[in-house]
Amino acid sequence: MTAFNDESGSGDALRRALGVNRRRFLSTCTAVAAGAVAAPVLGASPALAQDRGRGHGHDHGHGRGHVLVPPGKRGIILYTVRDATARDPLASDLPSGFREVFKQLARHGYRQVEFAGYNQHANAPGGASLESVAGARLLRSWLDDYGLRAQGNHGFIPPSWPLTSADVDRFKQHLEIANILGMDHMGTGGDPTGSSYRADWDVAADKWNALGAIARREGIKLYTHNHDAAYGFLLDGGPLDDQGRPTRSSGIRKLEYFLKVTDPKLVWLEMDIFWAHVAQYKFHTYTAHDGSTRKKVFDPAGLVARHNKRYPLFHAKDGVVSTTNGMGYDMVPFGTGVIDYTTFFSRVGDRNYHNPMVEDDNSPSATDPAQSLREAKISYDNLAALRARRH
Repeated sequence: MTAFNDESGSGDALRRALGVNRRRFLSTCTAVAAGAVAAPVLGASPALAQDRGRGHGHDHGHGRGHVLVPPGKRGIILYTVRDATARDPLASDLPSGFREVFKQLARHGYRQVEFAGYNQHANAPGGASLESVAGARLLRSWLDDYGLRAQGNHGFIPPSWPLTSADVDRFKQHLEIANILGMDHMGTGGDPTGSSYRADWDVAADKWNALGAIARREGIKLYTHNHDAAYGFLLDGGPLDDQGRPTRSSGIRKLEYFLKVTDPKLVWLEMDIFWAHVAQYKFHTYTAHDGSTRKKVFDPAGLVARHNKRYPLFHAKDGVVSTTNGMGYDMVPFGTGVIDYTTFFSRVGDRNYHNPMVEDDNSPSATDPAQSLREAKISYDNLAALRARRH
C-alpha cells in the first residue's frame, strides 16, 4: 500500500489522482499512516487539473471567465436540509417544514430544489405527508411564492419486475405529482442494481426502459443516480464461478454499460460527482478476461462530455482528502473541499442544460440545529462564485 510521501513521489501521484494542488494537499494532509489506501497515478490524464481555480470569494476579473453555473441552474437537494423540513415548528424558531425552508433557500439565492421525498414534520403547514395530488398543489404554491422550481425527486421506483399493477399505479401517481410540481425530471437516489454482473444490468436496463417509456408518455424524463459502486467494473467474462457467473471484466464500468443498453430517449442519469470521484479513487485496476491486471483510471467529466445530454442533473458535493475511510474523501460543504469543480464544469460545458444540485449528507447536526441551512448558504455562495478560466 502507498502512503502520501512527497519525497518518494507517491504523494504527488495520489495528489494528482484526487485533483488537489500541492498547497492544499499539504495543508489537508500533514501526516499519514503507512497503511494508506493506494491511489492511481493519472500521469497525463486530463481527468482533473492541478490548478484548481475554485472561485472562492469575489470575482475581481483577474483572468476569470464566464459564470459556470447560471443563476437559474443553482439548486439544492432537500436531503441536505432534511433536519429543517423535519423540524417541529412549535418547538423551534428556526425554519421548519417545506414552506419555511423554501423561503430560506430562496433568500440564500437558490432557484431550484430537488426533493428527497415529500414528508415533513406533522405540525408544519400541510401535515406530515404531501405525497398526494393535494399535497403537490400546496408544495407548488409555495415554490411559486418564493421563485423556486422543482427539478427532480429521489422517490418511488417500482421494486417489482415484471411490474405489478400496484407498482405501476403508484409510479404513475408520482409522475402526476412531478407534473404538478413542474418537474422535467423524476428519479431515484439508488443505483439501477447493486450487482456487478452483466446479466443483472441487462435486466435492470429492460426495467428502466419500460419505466422510462411510462414516464415519457407523461412528459417526464426518468433518471437514476449513482454511488461509487456503480462506476466500478462490470463482470462480463473470463472463467465462471461455481454459480456460473463471470469473474473477470472487459474494463467497461457498470453505468457505462447501462448507458449503452438503455434507450437515450427514455433513460437519463444524474451523476453524483462526489461518488464518481470516490469511484475514480477506488476502481482503477481490473482483471481482464485473459487474467492480466490492467489499469484504467475513471474520468467522470470525460464520461459526461461523451454522453452530455444523458446527464441533465448533477449532485454537486465536495470532499477533503481522507486516507483512513477507504474512499479518498470526507464529505464537506460545497466549495470547502478539493474536488476541482471549475475544471469539471468547464469540461462538461452545456451550462444552460445541466442542473447541479448542491448536496452534503453531513450538514444536519445533532448539536447545531442551524448548521444545515447555514452550510446551504456557504455552498450556494461557492457554487455561484465558480468562473471559467481564461486562457
